[in-house]
Amino acid sequence: MTGMAKIRVSTRVRLLHNLIKISEFGTHSRFSHLDRGNPPTSRLRFYRDLTHTSSSRVKSDWRIDFNTFLKENHHKVIPSVEKEIKISSTMSIRFDNRVAVVTGAGGGLGKAYALLLASRGASVVVNDLGGSRSGEGQSSKAADEVVSEIRNKGGKAVANYDSVENGEAVIKTALDNFGRIDIVINNAGILRDRSIARTADSDWDLVHRVHLRGAFQVTRAAWPHMKKQKYGRIVNTSSVAGIFGNFGQANYSAAKAGLLGFTNTLAIEGERSGIQANIIVPMAASRLTQDILPPELFDGLKPELIAPVVAWMCHEDCPDTGSIIEAAGGWAGKYRWQRSQGTLLMDDLSENITPERVRERWAQIVDMQGGDFPTSNQGATMDLVGKMEKLTSSPDSTQIQGDLMSAIGFKSQPFLYNFDHRDVILYALAVGASTENHHGLKYLYEGNPNFSALPSFGVMPGFGSFVGLINGDVPGLEIDLSKVLHGEQYTEMVSTRLPTEGSLESTFQIQAILDKGSGAVLLVEVLTKDQVTQETIVKNQMSVFVVGSGGFNGPRSSEHLIPTEKNPSHAPDWEMTYQTNIDQAALYRLCGDANPLHIDPSFSGISGFKKPILHGLCSYGIAARQIVDEVCQGDPGRVKAIKARFAKPVIPGQTLVTKAWKINNEKISFSCVVKETGQECLNGGWIILRSYQDDKQSDDGGGRKQSPDMEQKLGTTLKSDVVFQAMERRLKAKPDMVNKVRAVFHWIITNSQGKPASHWTVDLKNTPGSITQGAHGTPDCTLTIFDDDMVQMVEGNLKPQTAFMKGKLKVKGNIMLTQKLQDLIGDHSKL
Repeated sequence: MTGMAKIRVSTRVRLLHNLIKISEFGTHSRFSHLDRGNPPTSRLRFYRDLTHTSSSRVKSDWRIDFNTFLKENHHKVIPSVEKEIKISSTMSIRFDNRVAVVTGAGGGLGKAYALLLASRGASVVVNDLGGSRSGEGQSSKAADEVVSEIRNKGGKAVANYDSVENGEAVIKTALDNFGRIDIVINNAGILRDRSIARTADSDWDLVHRVHLRGAFQVTRAAWPHMKKQKYGRIVNTSSVAGIFGNFGQANYSAAKAGLLGFTNTLAIEGERSGIQANIIVPMAASRLTQDILPPELFDGLKPELIAPVVAWMCHEDCPDTGSIIEAAGGWAGKYRWQRSQGTLLMDDLSENITPERVRERWAQIVDMQGGDFPTSNQGATMDLVGKMEKLTSSPDSTQIQGDLMSAIGFKSQPFLYNFDHRDVILYALAVGASTENHHGLKYLYEGNPNFSALPSFGVMPGFGSFVGLINGDVPGLEIDLSKVLHGEQYTEMVSTRLPTEGSLESTFQIQAILDKGSGAVLLVEVLTKDQVTQETIVKNQMSVFVVGSGGFNGPRSSEHLIPTEKNPSHAPDWEMTYQTNIDQAALYRLCGDANPLHIDPSFSGISGFKKPILHGLCSYGIAARQIVDEVCQGDPGRVKAIKARFAKPVIPGQTLVTKAWKINNEKISFSCVVKETGQECLNGGWIILRSYQDDKQSDDGGGRKQSPDMEQKLGTTLKSDVVFQAMERRLKAKPDMVNKVRAVFHWIITNSQGKPASHWTVDLKNTPGSITQGAHGTPDCTLTIFDDDMVQMVEGNLKPQTAFMKGKLKVKGNIMLTQKLQDLIGDHSKL
């Protein structure tokens, strides 16, 4: 597509004068331009500062400012007389098999849209009532001429002459002729300009019926079809008058402003169904602008220069939804809302706000310096809650404080967590472990001799504490799940390695409740022990932020809090990237965290999020896994403790960049950044590492590390000892087994904690063969099994195939050799 616009230098001042006339900015506009450079934003602020000066003063100062601006920025904005704006594209943007409805397509912008879409393969419904600029009369001529032009060029198009108020008929034309509807461009419009005092009811109503109600009717008719096919593109047409207002256009500007809110809501409601909705704010030569723009400018602002922008907004590859895009004369930019930092109007919740206080702080209220840019209703609300955190509580909070404080020190009843290798593997998958990773197999295959649980798996046994907190088990606490946010997490592996199966028993205790003004922070410690031995396996501490429960005049900090630490400012020593899956949260919730915040859009909306967010603990686990793999060379046993703060939410599908710094040989600092936004989702994180030298650990032959005291325990009488004694007797009775088998087997017998308790070497390679306690020589096959399971297998109560599939029997080396042990083990077990 190629287009060209020429604007003479002599018309530039007139252009800006007319921009002023069209816009009439409000004194404290809440919009600011987004562009490659600063000029549009400066322009808006400059005019805003001159709102109360005389008309001549405005024009004069504007000329001076603009000429200076041209001198510094001519390469960015309007070309000189010797130059032209040339717009070209080498990308092949096609609309084959797409059906578009363009309203008001009998001329001007609508015609340009229809012609371009048709030239790119779309089937187009050219809608035009054929009335006058003020909405009077009706004719089929305009629509027919556009359809003929499209068909003469080999395109596909049909005409529709209905009013946009009859949206069902407009969309029916698309369905009857082309069988579907993919694109709706609501472009139809009329003008009935009157000052507010002279605007009749009919002037107001008709303009709204065409612009706002017409867009609604056509969109509503197309919506169920788009939703069913999980695809749709909607472009609504607003105006600078709708954004800034314009003298004599109260009816028009109100309708155009209404389309902004309408489109934002469409973007929200259509997101789950693949429907995108955006706004175009065009400035082009048309019958609606021919009396406003000077002739030279009118000739230069061709609709064909805006059509490519709208076409891209209609394309399936366009990523935006809910955006406001302005286009004029070969330039395009995006608007966004800006809100000032504002100020609190009271210093204490017990104070009353008076008009005098508002007057005193008005300058701070309207100061846009350092303002923020909210992008959603929920986000704006959550930011506002954060701004109110500085407020202290009123004396009436005494009773609230008493109720909450009574919960401090509460200790729960024990709750169980029964798990096996499948739970360990599911968790590893949920935090991004993959067989394509160098160390992935040890987390994903129970038959791997180094099969291990990731250290962050330690959060899972204690997750039942969340349930206890929100189910009313704690006296004085009533928590709304939709108001709960995870603040910080600390996980300490008390045991050197987490078990990969067993029964764990946990209790939680509320250590402190902190008053953060806008909410309360519950500091909860969770201790997890082996149910049988009562050995402490892991300790967790979590801070739970409850939005809206603050202001009870409680403490703001606690000695019990295990603090985060500021990450270094210099470049990280390691940087690791992981792109989350769009269904990452759906997978992670199967591990036990079934909070609908992470799967249900309606629930996440209540909680203040535009989309369901990824579990903070999932990001925590992803970062921990990356650090284990890269920093600890894939050894999860090196991690002793992990701590991090949850800073910003992650949307499934976004990319996480984990940054890690070596503080010393025993400490790693880390943070995690969302690549797409540049915002930290985890910060202040640190990991404490174990030192092998300090632990004086040695390899047990199965890839695990064990301490000398465990080595001393090897050889302790176990139930399976009698099995090997029976094997020895069978070998003596059948010495020819050596010639049949020709292999050495190493058996590792484990205790209830999954740690090696005994080793046996079965030598069926070297005549006359032997069965001895301990690890000797180089085995051809290594088998690892729990003491009780070994006995159950030999007695025929546990099939070897079942034991292997469930991860109870782990085999390393030549697995086919195990079939030759049948005669040695006994008649009951068919190994």
